[in-house]
Amino acid sequence: MSGDDDDRNRGEDAPDDDNGSGDSETMDNEDDDRLVSGNNRKDERENIALRPKMLRELIGQDSVREQLKIIIEAAMGRKEPVDHLLFYGPPGLGKTSLAHVIANEMSAKIHITAGPSIERSGDLAAILTHMKAGDVLFIDEIHRLGRAVEEVLYPAMEDFALDIVIGKGPAAKNMRLNLPRFTVVGATTQLALLAGPLRDRFGARFRLDYYDQDAMEQIIARAARMLKIDITAEGMSEIARRSRGTPRVGLRLLRRARDYAQTRAEGVITGEIAGKSLELQGIDYLGLDDIDRRVLKTIIINYEGGPVGLPTIAASISEDSSTIEDVYEPYLMQLGFLKRTPRGRVATARAYDHMGYPFHGNNNGSQNPLF
Repeated sequence: MSGDDDDRNRGEDAPDDDNGSGDSETMDNEDDDRLVSGNNRKDERENIALRPKMLRELIGQDSVREQLKIIIEAAMGRKEPVDHLLFYGPPGLGKTSLAHVIANEMSAKIHITAGPSIERSGDLAAILTHMKAGDVLFIDEIHRLGRAVEEVLYPAMEDFALDIVIGKGPAAKNMRLNLPRFTVVGATTQLALLAGPLRDRFGARFRLDYYDQDAMEQIIARAARMLKIDITAEGMSEIARRSRGTPRVGLRLLRRARDYAQTRAEGVITGEIAGKSLELQGIDYLGLDDIDRRVLKTIIINYEGGPVGLPTIAASISEDSSTIEDVYEPYLMQLGFLKRTPRGRVATARAYDHMGYPFHGNNNGSQNPLF
């Protein structure tokens, strides 16, 4: 997210989602500089205008969209706010966008904050006291809320009440303030880190998955129209294929292809131009960048395809092991290039083929004739 902490703590709307369907991330992840990173960048604020406004404008995530439609229509029929909702999944898939869509569908005001921004329970209390009936409170990275802050949020979500302590010591008094009915929309990339009691207070939870090729092409086409970019069907297909199923990445690659087309071609993004521009950026036809290929090459060449431990891989490529596990491995596993086993990481036959090495079935640690 963007906007300073004061804006967040006042509960003001500070949109900065990426959009076509991207979501906001405030964590300072080590892969923020990667072109194929799903994390939000401060220099991508032009994507705010690309954010879908209503459910009918959403592309992909069909099951989530249909369930939300039912929940919203039912709530409107009862003239009540929607239940508290939780969205989880990798960054860049549309969690912030969905929060805005829900608020728009309900004709409600959205207040945006993030877990790391709420350092004290008083910060959350200040936000809650500004909420009005039907408002939507979006909390990004909700798994990073402190325990004391969560204790304030529990009664607010369950009983629509704010428990505060006035004074100190023996003279301290507990006071309960009633709050208007509102909706909390939480977003997290790490559901397992969310406290059980907080997770249970959400009426519905939705996992956002990577987008398929067709959905990504539609997102690229919509963004190109809105940004007035001249692009062919082949160009859209080429960019979509290299976007790792992540709208935020797709929009970023679209802008880079636009720059290349304007300076090195006729201003039109064709399949050939898109391919050349992204190859120049080190993004291959499956969306792998240099770090992804270094991980695979290290396993295949240095450790004979595996199994090899994560700390060993991290030391070999000078990266943090948690970054490899949380950032690089999920997409490699999605492609079927990498397997996690009790003995360590193993490169698959598909990884060998993609990297251009002959595969001899050495994934049990036996000597590979390649070496």
